[in-house]
Amino acid sequence: METIALFGGSFDPPHIGHEAIVRALLNFNDVEKVVIMPTFLNPFKSKSYAPAKLRLKWLKEIFSDYENVEIDSYEIDLKKKVPSIQSVQHLLKNYKKIYLLIGADNVKTLDTWHKYAELKELVTFIVAPRDDIKIPSDFLKIDLNIDTSSTKLRECMDISKLQQKCAIEISNFYKENNAK
Repeated sequence: METIALFGGSFDPPHIGHEAIVRALLNFNDVEKVVIMPTFLNPFKSKSYAPAKLRLKWLKEIFSDYENVEIDSYEIDLKKKVPSIQSVQHLLKNYKKIYLLIGADNVKTLDTWHKYAELKELVTFIVAPRDDIKIPSDFLKIDLNIDTSSTKLRECMDISKLQQKCAIEISNFYKENNAK
């Protein structure tokens, strides 16, 4: 395999919207595999609610039956904030082309990302729609309508928005830890 889509994020918690994004990426142009790479700590955030190893475990359970989906612990193994460009450079050792998925909410601030000028030369961005944010026409996009987010779920846990395999465990964790 030479072409992948990199789907990074906090996945705090992982939800059915993340799963819909993976399915859309697997059907996208020449994407041969989706690499899901949870952050140890998002570079733009000061904390996570669920521990990195637990989020990694959930992702492995959720995507265990998917062909051509890999859960990569690279950023978690480093135990620090990792900029996207570092993860991309790591993956380019094994793959020739990388599509990098970003949420529409990141488009406006993309130029503030660490080494953005270099990053945009290494990847092709694919944008996932979010909150009716307009996506510029020069970006590739996946056609989805996801009505949930990890933030919304932490505020009001809805088990129907979680993947069935570990929905109860995820819901219980956030309720017991009052993670908002």
